[in-house]
Amino acid sequence: MAITDKIYVKNHRQLASQLETNVPKGAFKGATLDLLFQGEGLEKLDDATRERVLDFASDFLDCDCQDNPYCGCPERKFIQYLLELRAQGLGPDAIVDVMSDDYMVYAYAGDVLSFLDSGVRTLEAAEGLAGVDGHPEKQTAIREAKDELAR
Repeated sequence: MAITDKIYVKNHRQLASQLETNVPKGAFKGATLDLLFQGEGLEKLDDATRERVLDFASDFLDCDCQDNPYCGCPERKFIQYLLELRAQGLGPDAIVDVMSDDYMVYAYAGDVLSFLDSGVRTLEAAEGLAGVDGHPEKQTAIREAKDELAR
């Protein structure tokens, strides 16, 4: 299961109440993406909530793909966001706090830790393959990325 399947809308019941519609708990569920992409009813949200919702939509749903928002770009952009937070030295708990503050979404710290650990394991495998294929410069670059992620 992808990390984006484990990202949830904070206070989704309150959000659903303000929008007067059902809102799935999952931030990357189809109905949630539809709601954000179409933007219908967002004027019903209080100012702080609307600002975060619009930030989420502009940061992750903005692409030129024909299948937007079902093209996979929102998920890839969010994963990049998580990796950037990790590169800043944040641990799983801090990453959850920042994503909650930035976009009113959350995850369980254990899920974020599992995502980061899986990334380290994938980079370890890629590092090994680069060595076997005789690409020492690529192997070094992958090792550095792995070490940064594992910090």
